[in-house]
Amino acid sequence: MHREQTAAAGDEAPVGPLAGFTVGVTAARRADELGALLRRRGAAVMHAPALRIVPLADDSELLAATKQLIDHAPHVVIATTAIGFRGWVEAADGWGLGDALLDRLREVRLLARGPKVRGAIRAAGLTEEWSPPSESMAEVLERLLEEGVEGQRIAIQLHGEPLPGFIESLRAGGAEVVGVPVYRWMPPEDIGPVDRLLDATVARALDAVTFTSAPAAASLLDRAERRGMREELLDALRHDVLAACVGPVTALPLEAHDIPTSQPERFRLGPLVQLLTAELPGRVRPLPVAGRRLEIRGHAVVVDGELRTVPPAGMALLRALARRPGWVVARAELLRSLPGAGRDEHAVETAMARLRTALGSPKLIQTVVKRGYRLALDPSAETKYADA
Repeated sequence: MHREQTAAAGDEAPVGPLAGFTVGVTAARRADELGALLRRRGAAVMHAPALRIVPLADDSELLAATKQLIDHAPHVVIATTAIGFRGWVEAADGWGLGDALLDRLREVRLLARGPKVRGAIRAAGLTEEWSPPSESMAEVLERLLEEGVEGQRIAIQLHGEPLPGFIESLRAGGAEVVGVPVYRWMPPEDIGPVDRLLDATVARALDAVTFTSAPAAASLLDRAERRGMREELLDALRHDVLAACVGPVTALPLEAHDIPTSQPERFRLGPLVQLLTAELPGRVRPLPVAGRRLEIRGHAVVVDGELRTVPPAGMALLRALARRPGWVVARAELLRSLPGAGRDEHAVETAMARLRTALGSPKLIQTVVKRGYRLALDPSAETKYADA
């Protein structure tokens, strides 16, 4: 029975679908939840919050916008996020304006972006008029423009992410638009984790980076620009490191730089993790070597369904061999693939010995006397690749 699906006899645990992969998490909020979902599937996680959220009660702009809406009623209020809507009501309570705000919201057309914010609205004792099935702001905009917004006053609860064309389109349609800045994104107080994530991405030490907000994506690009490594980051994300975004709005800053992104059909953390569990293993080409099935993942190797931890030098050698499976790779070329190895080819022999030990089967890699090393690719490799 395959070990990836069920534990073999003894104490071996099944290999998780993300075992051997390292995933970067840029989220400021719900990062613990996302990290737990990834680790549960075997991934190693590097957390680097690219932004922080300014506490609501400290935001004078929100107070001013709240007073303005209470004194001058809008026709429509659009609630975009559950955390933002709850925070708005809580902040108003703290200022002694909670009841007045709720009374005003009961008098207007209240639109909810999706089911979570709809729940927050109802928890506050209010009722939304409508919510788009797609959870898309584009559908909200389409509905409002079809109905006509000429002369209407529309308040929109901002949520830190850009809304390209949304406010401009409403104003072009003749509406007065009032932004309600419920919380503000700011750079993290400790930039160290972000710099480490950037370094790891450029070094291809990460297999994927997750983004749950457009400001986080923009902030990461901005930090790379400040460090003079923007082009290196773009190259890594375009070719080697998967950029996984929770939805199309989040992906906009990345796609503006021609970075391909992957997005789940439902804009939630669970589907985002499911996307990674499908895509990352799918990027690995199984190799039939010496009667075994070899999968070279980000920082580890799966041999016949068993996870094998391999030192960084060993992973570098294995990747060099796997670029031309079955072909002899000279020691000099393998030496160049070792990080900081210098000129002594003895370093290759030392790293190779440790690699064979880590793999648990010395026959996977053959020594070709006076020439170098090769992966012991099976003669029937083409058939096995097709089956895989």
